[in-house]
Amino acid sequence: MRRPLPLLAVLAVLLSVATAPVAAAPAAAPPPAPAPPRRAPADPTRTPGAPAYTVELRSDATGAQWRGHERIAFTNTSPEPLQELYLRLWDNFRGGCTTPSVRVSGLDGSPEVDCTALRVPLARPLAQGASATVEFDLAVDVPDGIDRFGRDGAYSYIGNALPVLAVRDEAGWHLDRYSQLGESFYGLASDFAVTLDHPTEVLVPATGTAVDTPGEPGRTITRVGARKVREFAWAAGPFSRIAGTSGDGVRIAVYSARGITPDDARAMLDLSLRTIDAHSRSYGAYPYSDLALVLDNGFDFAGMEYPAFVLDRIRPSAVIHELAHQWWYGIVGDDQYRAPWLDESFAEYAMDLALGDTGENCAAATPWRSADEHLTNPMSYWDTHPDRYEAVIYDHGSCALHELRRLIGAETMSALLHDYARAHWYGVSTTAEFKAAAQAATPVDLAPFWREHRID
Repeated sequence: MRRPLPLLAVLAVLLSVATAPVAAAPAAAPPPAPAPPRRAPADPTRTPGAPAYTVELRSDATGAQWRGHERIAFTNTSPEPLQELYLRLWDNFRGGCTTPSVRVSGLDGSPEVDCTALRVPLARPLAQGASATVEFDLAVDVPDGIDRFGRDGAYSYIGNALPVLAVRDEAGWHLDRYSQLGESFYGLASDFAVTLDHPTEVLVPATGTAVDTPGEPGRTITRVGARKVREFAWAAGPFSRIAGTSGDGVRIAVYSARGITPDDARAMLDLSLRTIDAHSRSYGAYPYSDLALVLDNGFDFAGMEYPAFVLDRIRPSAVIHELAHQWWYGIVGDDQYRAPWLDESFAEYAMDLALGDTGENCAAATPWRSADEHLTNPMSYWDTHPDRYEAVIYDHGSCALHELRRLIGAETMSALLHDYARAHWYGVSTTAEFKAAAQAATPVDLAPFWREHRID
């Protein structure tokens, strides 16, 4: 996600850059306070694995209310038996348990973490390698207020609305609270098959590749398939649409809300087509055939990324940043709550390079303010120090990577990031793994560098 920043260059300059089902029961009443995460014995395996989501939803006349059914298939990849699941209902952060925006019915589950997590006990423990399914009815009501999940007049933005499986690893279940400042999301590469039944005049840009067929009179059925993505997001509204194909064959469609001029939409499309190919050369070929860029100048953020789906203002630098997130978090995942620098700093660095910014003298421009500040601090720290989040995670984080490039050499740095992305393709990056990969790429002792930039 990119917060608003001053434009780094005028648009003309930017455009010149070539670059077995669970038993159903009524949902339990919310407990008075969130229960602590259930801990599993230490196990580095991330489970549930191989999630596959099948979703069928029908909208109201506006695309702001959706009703339907969701089915999740999964496998326990851990030696430790799986006795429960957690569904993340992220968008309930706005209404909590009082007026939840995402409602699940038909499961025997207990809401936790302000109703953004639903604990679902399994009928029997699931052994390693065994698979199961959970399914439920689903209702999504998009609230007023433009946001990554919110409604701006006739336009609805529906990020993180589908219930997805929480991850369990050696730290236990990851049940972190929602962060409005950054992201709390942590998911494994998954497959989605989503069917959206909607009024024909309401377009539904979404993660993945879509096929439209006629539905009932005045309605369209949009079937969207997305493989190996961590999240699924969509929008709904009377958007204007233009599209093009990059030199490497990636199809990009730009969906514009009211107030976006045709010239601005075309400029953002042309920039995106060049940028997606430039990032592919740096970090590995973009693995998805389609990408949707949704533009609305009403967003109070500069941009927000989802796999193959980006929300943005007319903000060329932010478009480059969000497209870099297609690799840094989308393809190379991380725990965004515990290590936000692993995607934000990397995406900001990629944006800098695409703009021809090499970060000269950046260290002097990004001083530390306190001994508590570390580049590797989690979102729990930044949520209580919001005025320093952007300065440290974006500015100092990208600067640290520029300084690493100067220390080990530009060619070594380019090879490091390309090879590191390939080694973690559809996987999960950690700070320890990146530090190890960087040290393996150079004879230079990096220990003083990690201490200087507070990369713990």
